[in-house]
Amino acid sequence: MNSKTAKISLPGIIKSEMALWVGILAVVVFSLGGIALLGGNGSAAVAAGSFAAMFAVMLWLSFGVVHHAECLAVKLGEPYGTLILTLAVISIEVVMICALMLNGSGNPTLARDTMFSVLMIVLNGMLGITLLLGGLRHHQQIFNLEGARSYLTVLSCLAFLALVLPTFSRTGGVGSASPLVFGFVALASIGLYAIFLFLQSTRHRDFFEHKAEEGDSASEHGHLKTHSTAYHAIFLVLSLLPIVLLSKKIAVVLEFGISALQAPQALAGFVVALLVLAPEGLAACKAALQNTLQRTVNIVLGSALATIGLTVPAALGISALTGQHIILGLGPVELVLLFATFLSSVLVFAGNRTNMLAGAVHLVLFAAYAVLIFD
Repeated sequence: MNSKTAKISLPGIIKSEMALWVGILAVVVFSLGGIALLGGNGSAAVAAGSFAAMFAVMLWLSFGVVHHAECLAVKLGEPYGTLILTLAVISIEVVMICALMLNGSGNPTLARDTMFSVLMIVLNGMLGITLLLGGLRHHQQIFNLEGARSYLTVLSCLAFLALVLPTFSRTGGVGSASPLVFGFVALASIGLYAIFLFLQSTRHRDFFEHKAEEGDSASEHGHLKTHSTAYHAIFLVLSLLPIVLLSKKIAVVLEFGISALQAPQALAGFVVALLVLAPEGLAACKAALQNTLQRTVNIVLGSALATIGLTVPAALGISALTGQHIILGLGPVELVLLFATFLSSVLVFAGNRTNMLAGAVHLVLFAAYAVLIFD
């Protein structure tokens, strides 16, 4: 890997982490500005301007997150770089869901809808775009078949236990299940995900590493100037926090716009999920364009697996402690999309090469999901 270790200085930190300082300033401005800056005064122009400003800052921060994740991958090697990025993004997402549940939102489908949205965005949107871009530039791309198969094996098991089984259970009401069944699902999610992380980082680490073909000179991360591991880990998390805080503010603007345009309520959660997942999406696209598809696979399938493995036990734990009713089972339309998504993923990763057709298929499924939001 091509990288250079750079010296750390205060002026250098201020310059290189400018996105973070602008992000913190944006959080302060939109927090102190109150509801007036978020469309609360009924001004569509103010709401549109606030949305554009927050979107630009969050996108800038996403580039910073991706940079620090790549530097960690250089310092630690794969799959640790993508694993740190995935766990950081998904953990903060889980914290947001838990906070909403504890604040008494009273929405029993909150965790289910969020998990399903993330799965559709990641497995169809992100995967489709990355495979399409990689296929357009490189025609065919290789990946480590054992790694993709490992992801899909665990992911399909946990997704069906958490989102499909409760649909057909008769013990806890429509879309729900008994405490015994939910307890089993929570333990299974924690146990399987822990086993997967252990194997990914130790015994079968080679399953998740890029295997270059003969004559392939692609570099995973290009020429990077790196600092210490602690430096990049700290600033990766710090760069993520303004994204999460601004996503809450941008949700208020979206709710105003949705109300004004009479658009579906699900659209707000969809857009917020897109913004929170932006760092991983950018990293996945960059890896595909650099012809290191295994890193794309690690990011995309790792995000989907972490969403199920971490969100399910957290949501079920809060439900048990607070007595809140929770619904995890999907409806008929969502079940069809979930089955189609997993079937397409299994067929795409049946071999060790992909092309742009695979990306087009997943993008069609993502478009179907987006259309059904408005149905």
